[in-house]
Amino acid sequence: MTAKISYDAVEVGTEVPTREFRVNRADLVRYAGASGDFNPIHWNEQFAKEVGLPDVIAHGAYTMAEAARVVTEWAGDPGALVEYGVRFTRPVVVPNDDKGAVIEIGAKVTAKLDDEARTVRLDITATSAGQKVLGRARAVVRLV
Repeated sequence: MTAKISYDAVEVGTEVPTREFRVNRADLVRYAGASGDFNPIHWNEQFAKEVGLPDVIAHGAYTMAEAARVVTEWAGDPGALVEYGVRFTRPVVVPNDDKGAVIEIGAKVTAKLDDEARTVRLDITATSAGQKVLGRARAVVRLV
């Protein structure tokens, strides 16, 4: 696969549409099984509160993966992602109810880095419950 977005079609300021991802406790259990991260802060409410968290929280890598998904789906190819990094600023608190939590993720092209390599930098925004959950979230993507 190759990216479907044309380098020539994007400008600094081009926005990637914001997407919402719902995460519930069952998702966290599935993610723990897939990742091997069984830290009780991701599934045991009592333990999470004992260590000072407001409730069970989503795995940071889960949130990070959803943000990368927004970028790679926009580009049209996961292989178009050249660089990616984030800082975790706040946890995604996942209540034990039928609604769970919502993570809102969007991105914006902030630089055209290399005309020859056809790469752009995107700054990613990720929030949950009105709070920024990822900081310095940036991706470099190679476009067609």
